[in-house]
Amino acid sequence: MTSRHATYRIIVCLLLVFSGVGYGAAQNATSSPSSRFGYGELNDNIPGTFRAMGGVSTGMRSRLAINPSQPASYTGCDSLAFMMDVAGSVMWTNYSDKNGRKNKANGNLEYLMLQFPIWKRYIAFSAGVMPYSCMGYDFALDGSAGGHSYTVSYYGEGNVAQAYGGLSFNLFDWVAVGGNFYYMFGSLENITALTFTDASLLSSLMYRSMSVSSWRGRYGLQVFHTFKQKHNIVLGAIFESKLPFKNTYVQYELNTLDSVLVTDRGFELPMVWSVGVSYTYDRRLVIAFDYTQTRWSEVNYFGGTEALRNRNKFALGVEYRHNPIARNYAERMRWRVGASMVDPYSVDTKGKDFTVSMGIGFPFRTSATMFNATIEFTRRNTFLDLKENVLKLTVNAAINETWFMKRKL
Repeated sequence: MTSRHATYRIIVCLLLVFSGVGYGAAQNATSSPSSRFGYGELNDNIPGTFRAMGGVSTGMRSRLAINPSQPASYTGCDSLAFMMDVAGSVMWTNYSDKNGRKNKANGNLEYLMLQFPIWKRYIAFSAGVMPYSCMGYDFALDGSAGGHSYTVSYYGEGNVAQAYGGLSFNLFDWVAVGGNFYYMFGSLENITALTFTDASLLSSLMYRSMSVSSWRGRYGLQVFHTFKQKHNIVLGAIFESKLPFKNTYVQYELNTLDSVLVTDRGFELPMVWSVGVSYTYDRRLVIAFDYTQTRWSEVNYFGGTEALRNRNKFALGVEYRHNPIARNYAERMRWRVGASMVDPYSVDTKGKDFTVSMGIGFPFRTSATMFNATIEFTRRNTFLDLKENVLKLTVNAAINETWFMKRKL
């Protein structure tokens, strides 16, 4: 295909990606009561290809997957290929406490992104839209004080989405650097209502709304080398600095006296750093490990740093295929397993989130395109005595087509 035709296709695909921004911003992908805290339930933006491997990403460098979590990885793509990745998910959650059990299902468009080389294998570009956090809860707690019974009802919804663009550069044949720049947008709403069974007592309601319009950046580094043609090692690191979280915050406090309070408060986004390593043997076996720390304990949240704590994530994953050039289709399929352990970032939640995952990559016979299916099971302790068991199915199509080859006359 000529470079002119490839350019036209890229423009169309860019429009397609960013036309999904409005749709992605409208999604509500959780019903967890723990999403009430902080900025909601966070999304690590791991591509579907790596979710089955425990969510590793920092040390991953692949020709068949777009890895927006590690901007240095973009130059790992084929220098003649255009890539697009779109994913959707459905999630089933079982909530349990001393009062019983409840089941809930949610579905969502996970992300839409693309990637292509700009100059041979030395410069590559990626762009897309994906969630940053989501909020969706509706529950009530009963109590009594001074001989009076009351109910506190909690309701919240919304999400923060992000559109990104990133560049990656190969400095040498063994070092790559890259950067992503994100525009974050969306809104989060919270309502807390206090009602008494005694009608003579005043009820109250508090409404909080945050409308987001903010920028941030992420920077990545990868060092990679192949030994004796069969052994490949990639060392990776990423970094984000702490930044102001630009938004408009409004709070109303209402009771039967109709009092209203409007406030504007500053918020921040945390510093993030991660290190990771992956080892590949003979294009058949991949083993990877990541450690990521998000320093929420240092950010300004409602005028202080007491409500949030550092979020540590450990991830380990394995991918195996028996023979990458076999005629037998099953031998070319990719089998993946992984596990991760994550600290919740709100001090109001407890325990750790434990996730085990597995998945299969189904290669197309006539191209490098890959269809992936991943199942993740998460055990989560939230707050009070509430427990969550989450089963999530994610499917994605990683389209990989040769667009930049010039035809010979």
